[in-house]
Formats: sequence, C-alpha cells, structure tokens
Amino acid sequence: MKVRRPLKALFYCNVLIVCLLLGYKAYLNLVLADFEAVHVGQIEAIQARLQGRDSFSFAVVGDINNSIGVFERRIIPRLNASGVDFMVSAGNAVSGGGEDKYRALYGSLSHLQMPYLLTFGEHEFEAFGSYRFYEHFGPHFYSFRAAGSRFIFLDSTGKTSWRWQLLWLRDLLGRADARRVFVFSGKPLLAGASGKLAPDSGKLLQPPAFRQALLTLFAGHAVDAVFAAGQPPFSEQRLGATRFFSTGGAGGLLLGEEGGFHHFLEVGVSPQGVDTRLQRVQEGQTALFRRLESLWLFIYSLFYVGYLNFILLVSVLIIAAIKLYTLAFVDHDYYPNFDLDPSPWTERPLRVAMFTNNYLPFIGGVPVSIERLRSGLQGLGNAVLVIAPSYQEQPQGEQQVLRVPSLLALGAKREFRLANIFQGRIVQAVRDFRPDLIHLHHPFWLGSLGLFLAHRLHVPAVLTYHTRLEHYAHFVPLPGMLFRNLISHALIKRFANKCDGVIVPTYSAEEYLRMIGVKTPLFIQPTGVECERFQAVTSEQVDALRQALGLRGEKVLISVSRLSNEKNIDFLIEAIDGLRRQTDQPFRLLLIGEGHQRERLQRRIDELRLGQQFRLLGAVPPERMPAYYRLGDLFVFASKTETQGMVILEAMAAGLPVVAVRSSGIDDVIRQGYNGFKTPQDSEQWGARVAQLLVDDALRRELAEHALSMAREHSIEQFAEGVKEIYATLMAAYRAE
Repeated sequence: MKVRRPLKALFYCNVLIVCLLLGYKAYLNLVLADFEAVHVGQIEAIQARLQGRDSFSFAVVGDINNSIGVFERRIIPRLNASGVDFMVSAGNAVSGGGEDKYRALYGSLSHLQMPYLLTFGEHEFEAFGSYRFYEHFGPHFYSFRAAGSRFIFLDSTGKTSWRWQLLWLRDLLGRADARRVFVFSGKPLLAGASGKLAPDSGKLLQPPAFRQALLTLFAGHAVDAVFAAGQPPFSEQRLGATRFFSTGGAGGLLLGEEGGFHHFLEVGVSPQGVDTRLQRVQEGQTALFRRLESLWLFIYSLFYVGYLNFILLVSVLIIAAIKLYTLAFVDHDYYPNFDLDPSPWTERPLRVAMFTNNYLPFIGGVPVSIERLRSGLQGLGNAVLVIAPSYQEQPQGEQQVLRVPSLLALGAKREFRLANIFQGRIVQAVRDFRPDLIHLHHPFWLGSLGLFLAHRLHVPAVLTYHTRLEHYAHFVPLPGMLFRNLISHALIKRFANKCDGVIVPTYSAEEYLRMIGVKTPLFIQPTGVECERFQAVTSEQVDALRQALGLRGEKVLISVSRLSNEKNIDFLIEAIDGLRRQTDQPFRLLLIGEGHQRERLQRRIDELRLGQQFRLLGAVPPERMPAYYRLGDLFVFASKTETQGMVILEAMAAGLPVVAVRSSGIDDVIRQGYNGFKTPQDSEQWGARVAQLLVDDALRRELAEHALSMAREHSIEQFAEGVKEIYATLMAAYRAE
C-alpha cells in the first residue's frame, strides 16, 4: 500500500520548504552585509555617557547562552528599568560559536537601552567562533578607560597566549592611571565559595600558572573586582583588597545545578567605593515546569534566531513525522501482487522499444543477447524497435532498428560508441512507434534517454542487468577505486530503482542487486541460446576447419572472450603455462575474440613460449561460431565479470563441458561435476580439472551430454516467452497503479 497522495504531496512540499530555507540562510550568511566591530561603538558610547561623572553603575551578567525566555524577556526589561549606565557580559553570551548564535545574540542585545560589552568566553570560542567574535565585536582581550576607571577584558580560552596577556597586564596596571580597576574573565580564578570546584578543575582559568600569576599581579596593584562566568551558582570571595565574583545565571539552563538561580549583578561606583547588589530573577516554578520551560526556550530561541528557522524546524519535524507514519501505520506488502492479471498483455502482440549502447555488428554478450531477444519476440508476433549506435560495418536495410550517429568513439578499434542522444528524431521515432513498454539494456546514456521517454510517454520501463560495471573502471576517466567501490554501485542502484522492473539472468545477479539496495521488482530470466544451430554443424565442416587451423591429434580447448582487462585473460595464459607441465596429453587452446589488449597478451604468450599451446584467433563471424565450438573437446573460461556467461551456454549447446573460474553468473550456469567444473582463481586447481577432462574421455562425454541437456532448457523461444511474461506482469502492475 502506498502513501496517499495528499500525504505524499505534503512530504515533498516540506522537503521543498527545507531546501528553500537552507538556501535562504546561506544567502543571509554569505551575501548580506554583516555587523562588525560593535565594541568600538559601544566603548565610545560608554565614554560619552560617563564623561565628567565620578559616579556610575553597570550590570554584570554571565552565561547568557542565547537565552530568550530568561535574558531577553526577563533580565533585559529589568536592566532597562534599573538605571545602570551599561552592561557587561562576563562570558558565554552565546551557546556556541556558530554564525546563527552570534546573530541571535546581536538581536537580543538590540533590546538593551544602554551600551554593552562582551567578554570572550569558552562558548564564543567554539566552532570557529573566535573568528566571528573578532569580526563582529572586536579583539579577544582589550581594555579602556571611562570616568576614571579602567576596564580590562581577558581571553580565558587559550586562544591568546597567557604569557602575552601577562606582559600586557603588567604594563597596563603599572601605569596607575585609574582610581578603580575592574577585570573580566570568562572563567573564574578561584573555586566557588561552596568549594565544589577543585583547584585544578577545567572550569577554572587555565593553566594554573596563569591563575597564580594573575593573583600575584592583582595583589600588587589596586584591582577592585574580578568578574567571571562559567559557574551557575553565584559566589563572592575576597582575596586581599580584591573581590572575586562568579556569576552564571543570566539565562543558561540551571537544571541539576544545586544552589543555582537566575540573576545579574548590579555594580555601583562612587568616590566612596564600589557597591554590589545581587538581583535575583524570580521564576516561581517547580523543577518539572523548569524542565518543560527549557524545552520551550530552546524552541523559542530557534524562532528568535529567525522565524525562518522556526519554519525550517517545523518542516523538518513534519518530514520526520510523515516518514515515521509511513513506517508505522502504512501497510507495506513485500510480496508480489498475486492478484495481477497479465493475460490481457500475454495474449496480444506488444510494441517494445529497446535502448542499448552497443549492438551488432559489435560482437559482445549484450548485443548477441539483445539480438536473440529481438528475434524471439518478433517470432512470437511482437513488434520491436531497437535504438542503438551506428557502426561503419552495420548491415544495410535493417528493419525496425534506429541507428544513432556517434559523438565519440572509444577503444583501440573505436568499438565503444557514444551515441548522439540529443537528436530530436530519436524522440519522434519512439513517439511514432507508440511502444507499450521500453526495455533498457544499460543504466546510462541511451538507457537514460529511454528511461526519460518511458516517463514522458507513461509506459513501463524495464532494465536488463547485463554488466558488472565495477569491473570496467579502467574504461572510465575517474579514479579506479572511486568508480569500482562507490560510483558503479550507486549508478546501478539509482537507475534500477527508477525502473518498474529489472531482469537478471542469474540468482547471483539478483542477490547483488538486493545487496546494493535495489527495491524494484526483480525477475530472473536467463538469456536463450540457439541449440539447433550449434548442433547442425557437420563432421565435414569440423574436419575442414581442423585442417585449416593446422590441428592434428591434439585435444582442443576453446575459449571465447573479448581481449580486455576485465576478462582475466592473463590468468588463462598463466594457467595454460602450468597445465602443459601437469599433463602429457597434447592440447591446443584456441581463444576467439578481439580487443585492445591483443598485442600485450600475444607478447606474454611469446615470452612464455606458449605458441604451440595457446593461439589467439581474433574475431570470428557469428554465423561461423558453431563450427568453432564443435571443433573443441572442452570449453575453458576465466572471466569473473559475467552476469551469466552466455558463451558458456553456447559451448554447452555445442556439447562441450566447461571448466571456469567461479564467479557470479558462472556459479548459476555450471553445476559442479554435472556439466563441468568451477574452481577458485587458482591455476593449479583450474589446471587439474582441465587435465582430468583431457585424459578421461568417458567423464568428458558424460559431462558433455549433461551440458547439452541444460542448454536445451535455455532455448530462444523459452527466453522470449519468459521475457514477454515479465512484460505482461509489469504492464498489469503499471496499469493497476
């Protein structure tokens, strides 16, 4: 059962909102003009306000932590009504160093009706916040004079060397140019009066040598008071003539802090001395309500940072709720729909458009498979249109084949063609053909165009998984490991999940697709083979071919493969080199196929002096292949990149047992000891099985009979009928949706 359309629309609407708001936030942070050097204007305002006065007052707050409910809504109104001349944050004014936190703080401080200054604290430093503090407000440590008093702000985060700050302080205090001296530090120098902080606590100013040096320096100079944050319980202590205050209740959450309460400190300065008054902020709440308010303040603070943030939060929560709803309350039927009736489509001819990146006359497993499917479907009365690249040697007068000129040709012999998918005539031809279904044979390029047209024409799209892309990394202009381990699997998964169904030739291919996350319905349908054509070869044709190739009494091994890296020909050469030392039976391996690695492989054969045992025959026309298969006594194969290994079925159709390296695809076609042998990629084990069949004629004949029997189960007629049944099932499912 699928999610109903309104819920689905709501989901994607909120995804769109999230994307738009994130983009807008990026625009605000990266494009709009920023506030900078705020402290310059604030200090000038303080000095102007206190000019000519010998008495004034200021407020000290600690640990604002971007609080809205406490600092902005409760403390700021009281500060504005208190008559103090300015406010100082002793540290941790923001809850983190992120840009949004600084913007939120700046918005809160704009409600003050007085100048203000900030101490560079631990939270201001977090997440690259030191850069933002310097840009938006000013230096991390600084000093100024006003009304005969000096105000000194230290960097307690370690961003600035404490030795440098000491040198600066000695010079500053040595001037004796102020009647009163006030110092602000983001972390306290003394443990709280409760004694809960150990002398080496991380909440104290670090390192200990810095604390001790400051205490010694303050004792030798007239420092009236030191204000610090980072410790929620308020404390006041005196050491000599200096009073030490720790204040941390201006908005930071106090949950679990015994003795903690929200407050600010009011400081009055006059010729008679310095007076302080602790101003509590009454909450009148139980612990439970304080916890609930903490959650609300968190949400409210997000809202304050910008109403866009609130909408963003709501949209994310809606998306999460919809996903949770679909997981918990929407029925998921993981079994096929057995109520589908495909008979209306099995009983009438279908019109099928096929898209492929290679096709005959290019010789390969995919083109041959497509050609067999095309001929089989047409034999059942269906209409097929093949959209494929053009080749110089392509047949003339092809029926129902649309050849597309190439933009680029790759490979040593330009065998891989990149078709011009931008031609408008492709779309028009497919529209005119009016397909009932579009069959894709590659998950990219022409395959992508075919998928696009299937969606535009509102017809099902089915993919046949022919190729293990991860083994073709050497053809891709990207880092090999990146393509092999990530891109190839992601490409197949993404493309397959956009299709209505995927046809795989073997169970191992199905298992692979499920493992990488393909959720589309999968159908197992092996490619067919023309058994009659391989059995129709006469003994005279075989004898003539044997004579033409200069073969005498030796046993003949046949292998068919493109001469390319992914086909594992190097292993085959090394294994044959070992085989000639394992058996006294004369043999000759004939490898049929062409490719860009031919010259390198021939050099390797010559280096090992395998000319009498290993021969590269090159390409053989498809119509002559049955005679070459029947020439052999045994078929050998080393490729590990096959999804089925169609040449193995062809060899079986010619009555040849098979010895191959075990891999996906191969594992499903060869039954161990029944129609051949499959071994690990070990030249000794592989060679031992080949040597066994070279000398044991009775076993070889028994396996050959079983091989032919299996091949007959994969006739082209059965292949085409099976694929049409899949088409019909997909058509029924598509119409049902």
